[in-house]
Amino acid sequence: MGLLTGFKMVDLSRLLPGPYGSLLLADLGMEVLKIEDPEGPEGDSALFLSVNRNKKSMTLNLRVAEGKEIFYKLIKSYDVILESFRPGVMDRLGVGYEELKKRNPRVILCSLSGYGQDGPYRERAGHDINYIGLGGVLDLTGLKNGPPVLPPVQIADLGGGGMMAAVAILAAIIHRERTGQGQHLDVSMLDGVISWLSIHAGKYLFDQELPKRGDMPLTGRYACYQVYPTRDGRYISLGALEPKFWKNFCEAIDRRDLIGKQFIEGEAQARVIEEIKGLFKTKTQREWIDFFRDLDVCCEPVLTLEEVFQHPQVLHREMLKEFEHPVGGRIRQVGSPIKTSQFRFEIRTPPPQRGEHTLEVLQEIGYSGKEIERFREVKAI
Repeated sequence: MGLLTGFKMVDLSRLLPGPYGSLLLADLGMEVLKIEDPEGPEGDSALFLSVNRNKKSMTLNLRVAEGKEIFYKLIKSYDVILESFRPGVMDRLGVGYEELKKRNPRVILCSLSGYGQDGPYRERAGHDINYIGLGGVLDLTGLKNGPPVLPPVQIADLGGGGMMAAVAILAAIIHRERTGQGQHLDVSMLDGVISWLSIHAGKYLFDQELPKRGDMPLTGRYACYQVYPTRDGRYISLGALEPKFWKNFCEAIDRRDLIGKQFIEGEAQARVIEEIKGLFKTKTQREWIDFFRDLDVCCEPVLTLEEVFQHPQVLHREMLKEFEHPVGGRIRQVGSPIKTSQFRFEIRTPPPQRGEHTLEVLQEIGYSGKEIERFREVKAI
């Protein structure tokens, strides 16, 4: 039994941010029902499969009266609704929060959008690159004297959006269990991105000194926290940030003379970086892995994804899971990052086919076979 067993969510969201947020909750046991457009594409892409396990799928057309009728009845037995339309769309569809709470005062509506439900950018379109650009993250990403570099992970979508939505929903559930009150949650990916800048923004707001790309303590300023190329064209990450780790590192490479130079500035620091860079080029990545294997220095290889999912720690922590999919066959996916003493993560059901559970859900909420056939005729499902 999952930690969230007994709680139910209707997920109207699409693409990555919303489905990732509902995945976190589904993996913890919440019953998540995905609402799909009856005429939408089949859900068998790698992206769809990666974020929709442990969920059910129902087709429903909210643009017709019968679709709204079903939705109103459906939400009476659900705790949470997650949506990622532009602000105002839910109201125009007739399923905004004011309408929903008339039918279920305890319902929690989580609206996940790029810029939030209010403000001058509320209806503006955007993607991850825009949110991290406006939020200041992109300007700080990259090497010194180089251009901004796009991160390969969607920071705004996942961290600023989906994860924040999951946290907000959990908080709202706790509040409702205490008070009986539902509410409308407003999660903005831009807000989420800015919150991830708490350290850099906090310092800037305190001393008014703008941080510079590639010149911050953890972005290339010091030799002790760097990525170094090896003889075979691979890379090693050195994170010897605390003095004890730097001391251990310097002693391991027989350069005790560098211990006192950990945080020197300017050209002197640049020379230390170049010296260590030259040192790392004398061995292959494999040789450095073996060299540092038993040393307490915070030094690890930069792995490819293929190597990540062969790593003993990753496998031990069950971050690679396999399951059978009725269409895709044997599928491998990333496991859940959340481990607890009371719950063991499992893939209860594979990602659903579009509309797989429509009939089941309609029957559960009391519709007869004749009514369901009528819904099909008017293309409500």
